[in-house]
Amino acid sequence: MSTRLYSPRCLTAISIVLALTGTAGAQQATSTAAQVADMASVGEEIVVTARRSAEKAVEVPFAVSVIGGQDITEARLQNLSETLLSVPGLDINASGGPIDYNVRIRGVGSLYKVSADDNSVVLNIDGVALSTAFLSLGTLDIERVEVLKGPQGTLFGRNSEAGAINVITAKPTQNTEGYVRGEIGQEGHRLGEAAVGGAISDQLSARIAVRYNEADNWVDNARDGKPLTKMSDLAGRFSLAWDNGNGTDALLTVEGQQAKGYLNMILLRPYGDDPSLDITPGAFDENKRTAGRYSAEINHDFSFARLTSVTAATTLDYVGWKAYDTVTYQTMYGMPMEYLVRDSSKETGLSQELRLASLPDSRLFWVAGVLGTHSDLSFDTRDPLQGQQRFRDFTSKSIGVFAEATYPLTEALKLTGGIRQSHESKDYDARYINTNTKATTPDKRDLSDSYTTGRLALSYELAKDTNLYTTLARGYKSGGISYMATSVSDSEPYKAASVNSLEIGFKTAPVGGDFSLNGAFFLNQIKDDHILKYDSATFAMSVVNADVRSIGAELEGSWRITEGLVLTAGLVRVNSEIRDDVLGLTAGDIHAGNKVPDVPGWSANSSLAYEGHVSDAGLAGQPTLLNARIGYRWVDSRPADAQNNFDLDAYGEVDARIGLSSGGSEFYLWSSNLFDSKHDVYGYGELAFTDFSIHQLGAPARGRVIGIGASHSF
Repeated sequence: MSTRLYSPRCLTAISIVLALTGTAGAQQATSTAAQVADMASVGEEIVVTARRSAEKAVEVPFAVSVIGGQDITEARLQNLSETLLSVPGLDINASGGPIDYNVRIRGVGSLYKVSADDNSVVLNIDGVALSTAFLSLGTLDIERVEVLKGPQGTLFGRNSEAGAINVITAKPTQNTEGYVRGEIGQEGHRLGEAAVGGAISDQLSARIAVRYNEADNWVDNARDGKPLTKMSDLAGRFSLAWDNGNGTDALLTVEGQQAKGYLNMILLRPYGDDPSLDITPGAFDENKRTAGRYSAEINHDFSFARLTSVTAATTLDYVGWKAYDTVTYQTMYGMPMEYLVRDSSKETGLSQELRLASLPDSRLFWVAGVLGTHSDLSFDTRDPLQGQQRFRDFTSKSIGVFAEATYPLTEALKLTGGIRQSHESKDYDARYINTNTKATTPDKRDLSDSYTTGRLALSYELAKDTNLYTTLARGYKSGGISYMATSVSDSEPYKAASVNSLEIGFKTAPVGGDFSLNGAFFLNQIKDDHILKYDSATFAMSVVNADVRSIGAELEGSWRITEGLVLTAGLVRVNSEIRDDVLGLTAGDIHAGNKVPDVPGWSANSSLAYEGHVSDAGLAGQPTLLNARIGYRWVDSRPADAQNNFDLDAYGEVDARIGLSSGGSEFYLWSSNLFDSKHDVYGYGELAFTDFSIHQLGAPARGRVIGIGASHSF
């Protein structure tokens, strides 16, 4: 199905050559942990907060990929989920929906996400823990995104068995600075974004950022020939920073986003050249998502350590219709009708963290603290066709005490040890209503769990700015109750999952040079991962478990070829397979040896960025520069579902951007999916009761879009 610049075999060969010659590295629009996002960063030292305190990236004893804010902007990575797809070894299945993100790193993640709490990767924005539903947030005024690979249960707690995502937003400074940016493009693309910040007084500074973004849905409605929806989001953030100049500072942040028109798309495969749904126009007009974050961070430096307090409240409200259109329902059930279901959700979260950490550049790195969280979530479903209403309320509380330290055994050899003790409790209160008989069935559940996670690592400085390391880690993913339960029998709590992980790797930092290369070998043994058991005849959904093994290797790096030309590239090999038989599923049995869905065996990425002098004449007496970037991402074929009913085709996608800049202003042309690759967002097989065969469903990705833009920074 895919249209691509090169064949998979050719691209894989090219990527291997790049890796072996030192050009292997971050994916399209991606920087490695040893490299800042823009070209100027090559040759500079990178500092990350992957272990809750600032330290050199090359000294962190596990793989970290960093995506810089400039890369995010220039590659037009409009939200966090798009940004993460540019990270080597990371895969996302959103089932076409705006809150159902199932993130896998190195093949580790739920086999099928079964609840809002069923996450294998934890998301933190400015130190505030959030559910992966927040991956739909736009990338507004981002400084960088850090992706921590491997279990992060030591410092980040529950649901980080595959890794963690740190999003760091731009902070206020005493310098007056800002930018404005606008774009227009095909398929109704419109973007306007601006940010400004600076000093209010000697101790106080502020920053405000806003963005509006819209585009037509790339799937049409067959009945009127128009796009299914107009997708739009409006986002804003206000930050206020205070620094008394004597070791105490504080940051207050308020941000929110409202998105409309996003939906869970379900189409029969193959989609054809012009994918569409035969459904009542306006069926998805109510779809809306509103998110908010309110946080306060206070820091105080003692002579020996830094004390940090992070207090936060978060909100997420969602309404969304999902549907089988008349074509799909006719094929699956033999009746030419549409099947619409309305989901709505409200989530509020509170968190408080206190931690004490060593000061930057201390010979002994250490961090210790405590984190408590409380969340209330409702997930309600109205199913008119089945005559059912389901009202489900979840309450979760957790507390974790953690500590980690890196101790120098010799001048070159360092030992790292970390441990976390966690306790969680969850309550479930639901009502299942038959709207035909008016019968109501109550359902109450509660469960609690205490568990230990940790990490042990040994690192060796082979040469200046070159480290070898090996890490053993244990991660944990909580048990819970499916948010898709349809009856008392469906809500039986599912078991927690755990992972034991081995990583052996090396890192080089580009300080004093123009080249960096990171590599790692990894082995993950996952016990009791989660699979949704769906009965197509009754629409009942329950959860079963299976063990998984994931093994592989990755390379990522960067090379400044000339003063203005920088190449980054990456190559990842993952073999992730299910280790148990799971029988009796209507979509087919799962057999030991089946591959984990959505995880390609191979993936490769490269990005070439150029900045060069064009003319001495320009705006405000400044020279004119040419800025160009081309990125290529190739993904091998991968199973659509845990049953391995069919594979999604391999695909390659090219994004390009070229512009002229002078005096802080730039005018540019851009294209997403330049060669119009035809590929899938996701897929799965489902039993059709018309012929009792497995039919293929999924959603297509957006095709080529071309546009223009302008920006000005000051």
